Amino acid sequence: MRISFNIIAAAGFAVAFAALPNVARAADDYPNRPITLVVPFPPGGSTTVMARNVADKMAAALGQPIVVENRGGAGGTIGTRYAAKAAPDGYTIVLSYTGTFSIAPAAYGNPGYDPRKDFAPIGMIGAAPNLLVVTMSLPVKSLPELIAYVKALPAPMQYGSPGVGTVNHLAGEVLAQSIGVPMQHIPYKGNGPALGDLIGGHVPMMFVPIPVSLGNVQAGKLRALAISSAKRSTLMPDVPTLAEAGVPGFDVALRYGLAAPAGTPRPIIDRLNKELNAALAAEDVQKRLANEGAEALPGTVEAYAADLDKEETKWSALVRKIGLKLE
Repeated sequence: MRISFNIIAAAGFAVAFAALPNVARAADDYPNRPITLVVPFPPGGSTTVMARNVADKMAAALGQPIVVENRGGAGGTIGTRYAAKAAPDGYTIVLSYTGTFSIAPAAYGNPGYDPRKDFAPIGMIGAAPNLLVVTMSLPVKSLPELIAYVKALPAPMQYGSPGVGTVNHLAGEVLAQSIGVPMQHIPYKGNGPALGDLIGGHVPMMFVPIPVSLGNVQAGKLRALAISSAKRSTLMPDVPTLAEAGVPGFDVALRYGLAAPAGTPRPIIDRLNKELNAALAAEDVQKRLANEGAEALPGTVEAYAADLDKEETKWSALVRKIGLKLE
């Protein structure tokens, strides 16, 4: 039986209150020392940018530094596992991310954590879609034309991605299943090499983060066909979503948030949620997120728990269907 994040979080909070009779007083004193925000990827990527976009604002409101600590490896599972085993006192939190909370639990045989049992959601930071782009030499100028072209090919259409098990990879799988035609995934070691081969015409199409591909689209080196999320991007408002352009229900985006070890007292979770939402309401934070192609998505603890539950259910089902195994 599948257990929701909401139930797990409530159980964790109840245990925390039973074990800590002075939890209310402890929460009143929180925080009285620096907080560590674990980013389970190496420095320099979108996950670190997302974390730093809110960390400084939250730190100023909390009166204590939030130290971003990068712990990369194994698709983000090493750092996420480390955070899961940290003391549930609010002084170690983690950047929760589609790859680590929704894909990895099903794709890795034993990631060392269960996102439903081992974490208490704090809140969502935002969501960033990908852009479906094709080479300029491909004889298509719209998504319907691409679909017709793919269906007419004698062999599966190739598409690139920054690696096996990434959202970019799985977006291609979702598209293939949606249109009922298999496609051949070509994995690379990162967006840079994949984009280079795409521009060079070695692979014909790819789902790419908007900031990574925007300059090449504007320079006429790539053709943008559609946005992968349910809503259009403010960076490219004239580009339709896949759902608008002919693939109903298509909604694939990188989703970022914050979570704490299970058992973290609810008053501390609520304080962090409050300051996260306040940070996301700041104009400069929203602008930085928009520059990353992301939309700020403030909300309640319960709303984020429901979103995590929905995303994990969606991605784990796809991972099992295509037999994806990561090591």
